[in-house]
This record gives sequence, C-alpha cells and structure tokens, in this order.
Amino acid sequence: MKFSKLKVKQLVVVTCALACMVCTGCRPRSNQSSKEGTTSVSNGSVPEVQPVYAEGFTVTYTPTARLIDIRDPQQESAQSFHYALVPRGGEVPRAGSKDIPEGYTVIETPVRSAICMTSLQLSNFIKLDARDRVVGITSTRHLFDKEMNRRLKEGKTAKIGIEGNFDSEVIMSIEPDVIFISPFKRGGYDVLHDVDIPLVPHLGYKEMSPLGQAEWIKFIGMFIGKEELANSLFAQIEEHYNELKTLAARQENRPVVFSGEMRGGNWYAVGGKSFLAQIFKDAGGDYFMKDDERSGGVTLDFETVYSQAVNADYWRIVNSHNGEFTYDALKSEDSRYADFKAFRDKGIIYCNMRQKPFYETMPVEPELVLSDFIHVFHPGLLPDYVPHYYELLK
Repeated sequence: MKFSKLKVKQLVVVTCALACMVCTGCRPRSNQSSKEGTTSVSNGSVPEVQPVYAEGFTVTYTPTARLIDIRDPQQESAQSFHYALVPRGGEVPRAGSKDIPEGYTVIETPVRSAICMTSLQLSNFIKLDARDRVVGITSTRHLFDKEMNRRLKEGKTAKIGIEGNFDSEVIMSIEPDVIFISPFKRGGYDVLHDVDIPLVPHLGYKEMSPLGQAEWIKFIGMFIGKEELANSLFAQIEEHYNELKTLAARQENRPVVFSGEMRGGNWYAVGGKSFLAQIFKDAGGDYFMKDDERSGGVTLDFETVYSQAVNADYWRIVNSHNGEFTYDALKSEDSRYADFKAFRDKGIIYCNMRQKPFYETMPVEPELVLSDFIHVFHPGLLPDYVPHYYELLK
C-alpha cells in the first residue's frame, strides 16, 4: 500500500488465520503483530489470545482453562489478580484442581451479562458489537452511542450509581455474571464483595502505549466468546496505526506540544512515559515533558509549565465546555494563557467531550487519534483527512 493513498477512516482488513502456537502459556513480546491461532480447552477449540503490547494481563492455557493474570502495568509491586476461564455448560473445576492453581477465581465463559464501570470498558463492548451483554453501567454523562441509550431507556441496561456510591440492590437485581472494575481508581468496591459476583479488574487505562490500551479488546473478547473477532479487529487497528507511525517517523521537523490547563491553582499534566507522550511521539511530535520518567498524572505550578512550554508549537486541550470554545473563552479562564506561543499562533489542538464520544470510542480507535495529531503536526501527509476527535481550535 502506498502511503499517499492511505485512507485514514478505512481499516485495512487482515487475516488472522495463523498456525497454532504449541507453546503453553507463552507470552510474545515484540513490536510485531501477535500471531494467534487456536488452542484446545476442555476438548473444545477456542481462538488463542496473547497480548503483545498490553502489559497489564497475561494468558496461560491449560487443558481445562485459560489462566488470566492481571497486574498494574505502571507499578509491579501493586496487587495482582488471577482468574481461570472455563467453558460454560460443563463441570466447573475448582481452584486447586489439576489445571487451576489455588488463588484463581473460576469464571464460566462466554459471559452472558456484565457491568461496566468505565467508558473504556464500554468501548470494548461497543467495538465488539456486544452491547447486549452490558446490563449495567455507572455514569451516562456524555454517552453518545444510540443503542446503549436505547437500552437504558428500555430498561435493558441499568444505571448502578458511581464509584464509591454503588446501588447494591440494583446490581443484585440484574444479576450480572461479572463486574468489570478499576481497582486503583476511587474504588468503593467493598460493598460489591457482598453481592457474590466476580469483580474483574480492567486496567486498560493504566497502559502506557496506545496499542497497549487498545489491545484490552482481546481481554474482553475472551470473556464474552468473541476472541476471533477481537483478534481480527485489533490486527486491523495495529496495521493501520503502525502504517501511520512509519509515515510520521520520516519527518525531520518535530513540533513541540504540551497539554493540560490550570485547575484549582494547579496545572495537571502527564509524565513523559505516558500514553499521551507516546502518541505525540508516534505522530512525529515531541511532548514538552518527554524526558520525564513518570507515566501517570503530574501536578505542576504555572511557572514550571510556562518555563518549559512558553515556546511550544501546539497545546492540546480536552474539556467539556458548554457552548462554543474559543480563544477568547480560554483567555477568560486565565489571562496568562495568552502569553504562550501556541495561543498566539493559533496552535491549540482541541476536543470537546460534549460533542465527541472521546472516552466512549477513543480507547479502541488509537489510529484515528494518531491521524488527528499527524494532520496537525504534518498536514501535508494527510491532506484530505477530516479530523475525528481533535482539530485545531478555530
């Protein structure tokens, strides 16, 4: 494929029918596409899943189960979680049996119903066209998906409250097979332990690379019996993303970009090893904190940001502004913003979450986010591209 003919909104269809991997429990780690085949579990055949970019989960195959180990990819010393997926309908083995070690929670798959605690989790179900499995969600703020809104209206999906204030009666009434959680966020999950429903951490938000985050679609695919589709969709995402990354890597000019705004007297940004810093790099730009070793959120004062970013070329902003967001509106929040070169030269890259399904679909569309940034940083590479999430503020 010639890059000049690249269609940014059209994913490249690739074939995932590959030779069966004979290594039990192997964990490929490379910059190459994962090569899944099929494997036998309890005398049945299931498409094999192995993460390549995602650091937060691993999969080991035994004759009777798939053992999933989950950990925080940003902190190895954090608590880990262990699950054994077994085929639904047969005899359910117990932890401590021949193929399932002690400490593993056994879950029958495919899962028929689930609760999602975050938009990132929901994005996996939407991408896999499995909205009918989602029987409960937390916040419906900025929910764009028409089918999910219809399910809420018809009572097929319930609102279960927010983190720290869950409605356990509603949760018990809908009886989900599993609840996907984010254990290192605000939490409040103690009350859910009493409902006797498996709580499964989904740590896609902790991944430090765009493809790593998107690869959690395979994780959900294993639970709901859509492994083959998840593998295929991710292969398309990976193919397209890496084509774009290669295209941008040829550019010698690398504009500098910074991110965030003042909130409550502090400027909130992310470290140089974060998801955002990586996608700026892949788009042919340099994050203003690229040498910072942190992967999570960073709190800075205005003077520190100003000293490092006053001459940066671009400024990335995501918010949920009510109405039209303009340079005047931004300046009205803090007059010092006008001193930045990116403000003066109209270099603000903006996404309004009231108008775009940012958290709802962005996690599984990193190739579109990458395209947005390439279109800004190097407009000549994608001259006919129409921005999807981010665009220069008018």
